[in-house]
Amino acid sequence: MNVVHEGMDIKDVAESVLFSRSLEEKLSSPTSVTDHQKELLVSLPDLPGRPSELIISEKGVKVEFPGTNKIEDKHERGKMLHFLANHELLATELMALVLLKFPNAPEEFRQGVYKTMREEQAHTRMYMRRMKVCDIEFGQLPVNDYFWRMVAPMECPLDFVSRLSLVFEQANLDYSLHYAKLFRQAGDTGTAAVLEKIYHDEIDHVGHGLKWFRKWKDEGLTDWSAFKKQLHFPLTTARAKGMAPYNSYGRKLAGIDEEWIDALEVIEQSRGRTPIVHWFNPNEELAMTLHEKPVRNFQAKKNQLTLEKDLSVLPLTWARRDDVVIVDQMPTREHLRNLKRWGFPVPEFILREDSKSLKERKIGGLCPWAWGPQSSRMMQTYQDSIPAKVNRPWREAVSPTLFSKLSGLQLAEKLDEKIGVWCTTSDAVVAAISNIPGGILLKAALSSAGRGHLKITQPLTDKDKNWIKNILKDQGGIAVEPWLDKVVDFSAQYEVYNDHIKLKGMTRVINDPSGHYLGTFVHSKWSTGLDSELTKFLYKEQQLMELYREKMPELIREIIDPNYRGNFGIDAMVYLDDHGNYQLRKIVEINPRITMGRVALELQKKSESGKVGYYEIIRKSKIKNFNQWLKNLTQSQFFDDPRLIGEGIYPINDPAQAKEFIALWHVRNPMKY
Repeated sequence: MNVVHEGMDIKDVAESVLFSRSLEEKLSSPTSVTDHQKELLVSLPDLPGRPSELIISEKGVKVEFPGTNKIEDKHERGKMLHFLANHELLATELMALVLLKFPNAPEEFRQGVYKTMREEQAHTRMYMRRMKVCDIEFGQLPVNDYFWRMVAPMECPLDFVSRLSLVFEQANLDYSLHYAKLFRQAGDTGTAAVLEKIYHDEIDHVGHGLKWFRKWKDEGLTDWSAFKKQLHFPLTTARAKGMAPYNSYGRKLAGIDEEWIDALEVIEQSRGRTPIVHWFNPNEELAMTLHEKPVRNFQAKKNQLTLEKDLSVLPLTWARRDDVVIVDQMPTREHLRNLKRWGFPVPEFILREDSKSLKERKIGGLCPWAWGPQSSRMMQTYQDSIPAKVNRPWREAVSPTLFSKLSGLQLAEKLDEKIGVWCTTSDAVVAAISNIPGGILLKAALSSAGRGHLKITQPLTDKDKNWIKNILKDQGGIAVEPWLDKVVDFSAQYEVYNDHIKLKGMTRVINDPSGHYLGTFVHSKWSTGLDSELTKFLYKEQQLMELYREKMPELIREIIDPNYRGNFGIDAMVYLDDHGNYQLRKIVEINPRITMGRVALELQKKSESGKVGYYEIIRKSKIKNFNQWLKNLTQSQFFDDPRLIGEGIYPINDPAQAKEFIALWHVRNPMKY
C-alpha cells in the first residue's frame, strides 16, 4: 500500500483509504493532491478493507444505537461514540469509492469530495480519542454497513450527492447538534465540542452536495421534487432527517430552500418496523350485496364520496408513526406540522394513485376501515409484499353476511332479545309493520351510521313502498324495528385476536333525531355525566360490564368467521318503555370493522390522562363564518407536551382543504363538561 505524502494523486490516496486494512493508513491523507490519473480500476470491492476488529459482515450486522436515557453512564457514551465513529469511517470510505468510481467527474467536484473525505477522517479520529476516555476501543463492538449498502451501488455522481450528502449528512445536521447538547448536559464537554465541530463541518458538506445536485438534476424540477425522484426504496426522503429535533436553521445555512425544509419536516416513513398499510373506505358496506355477486360497478353518491375524500387521513388516529396511510389528497404541509406540534403521531401518507409503489416494499399487514369487495381488490395488489404468516382475509370470498343487520339480530337473539324482525320480501315487511304500534324504523341490510334508515308511520306511502322495493332489490333484506324512546346510545369496542377477543373500551354515541352519527363522547369511565338512577340501572341491575366484558366476546366468536381479525363494534342503547322505565337494548347492531367509537378510544390514548374527549364530524356548509370559526379554533389549542394531545379542539383533517366534512377532537378537563 502506498505511503501517504504530499503531492500524491487523488487516485492513490483513495485506493489507500478504500483498500487498506490498516486504520492508520485509512485515516491518513495529504493536504494537497494532484488529479491526473483518470483510468478506471478493473474492479472495486464489495466491502471496504478493514482491520480484523472492524471487518463488516457481508450479510450486514444489525447494531442498535444506544438509548439516550443512559447518557450519564460513561460506558454508554462510549458505545454511542463507537457507533458514530463507524459512520464517519464509512463516509470516508464511500468518498474514496466515488473518487475511484468516477475519475472523470468535474475536478472541482472531486477536490470538494477529497476535502470532505479528509474532514471525515478527522471526525473519526476525534471520536476515537473521545472513546478512549470512555474506556472503549474502536473495534471493541460490532459495526454495521448500512451507509455502504445504501450508497455504494451508485451509478453516477448525482447518486452520491443525493444519497450521502443530502440524506445521511443532512440527517446529521439534526443528530450532531442534538447530541452535542445531550453530551454537554451530561458534563462531557469534550465530546460536546467534537460534535459541535462536526455539526459545522456537516453544514459545508451538505452545501457541497447541494451545489452539485443542483447542477446535475433535471432543470424542470424543483430541488425537492428532484430529490424525491432521485431516491429509490429502501432509501427515502424521510432518512434525510434525524430522529432528533428537526434543525431548520442548519439546513438554511447549508443552502437548502424553504420548500425542501418545510416538506421534509412533516414527511414520515418507517425506519425498521415493517409498516401496516391503512385505508379509510367508509363506503365499503354500500358496495356489498347479500346476493351472489358483489356490486362491481358501485359508485358512491357525491356526499358519500366527499366524506371518504375529506376524511381519508382519519387512519392517523389509530395508525403508528411508521405506518402508511393511503389518501385521496395529500394533507397540506402546514396541517401536518400542526398535527406534529399538537402531539399526533403522523404516519407516512401516499396518494391512492401512487400506492402501487408499495409493491416494492415489505409490508407488515393491511388494515382498511372495512374488509369487502373493494378493499380486497385493492389490497390484494400488495400480497407479494406481505409475510406469509400475516392473516390475509382477501384470499377468501369476502362475505357481506356479517355486515348485515340480520347478523346483529341473530346475535341479539342469543341474549333473548327480540326487538327487530328480519324481512326479505315486501309482504314480510308490511306484515312486520302491521304488528308494531307507533313509530317504525326500517334499516337496510347494509346500512351504517344512520345511512339507509327510514322512519315511517302507518299507513305506508308510495314513497315508503318504493324505498322498500329498491332496498330489497339492491341489498336483499330489511330489519323492521319499533321506534324507541331513546335515552342514551353507547358502543362497546372489541379487538379480535388469534386466540381471544378483548373489550377495548366503551363510548357514548351522539346521534341526531334521525339516527345519523354526530359524535362520540369518551372518558376513563364511559358513563361519566349520566343520571345516577340510569347509572344504577346499568351497573347494578343490568350488570353491564360483566355482559360486555365477559359474555359478549363468547357470543361474537360464535358468529364471526374463524379468520376474522381486527376491530368489532357493538352499538347498544337505553330507552324508556311505555311505563317510563329504563330498558337496555343490548345489541342495536354490530359493526365488523373499525368504527368512529374506536377512533375516539385511540384518540383518548394519545391525549393527556384524566381528560374528557369528544370526537365529532361536522359539516363545513353549516359553519356561518368559516374564517372566524377557524380563527377561534386555532386559539383553542393548548399543548405543553408534544408527545400528548393537551386541552383544546383539534381538526384531524385540514378544515381549509376539506370540501364538506371536518373531524374534530375535543380534549377538556372533566370539570369543564
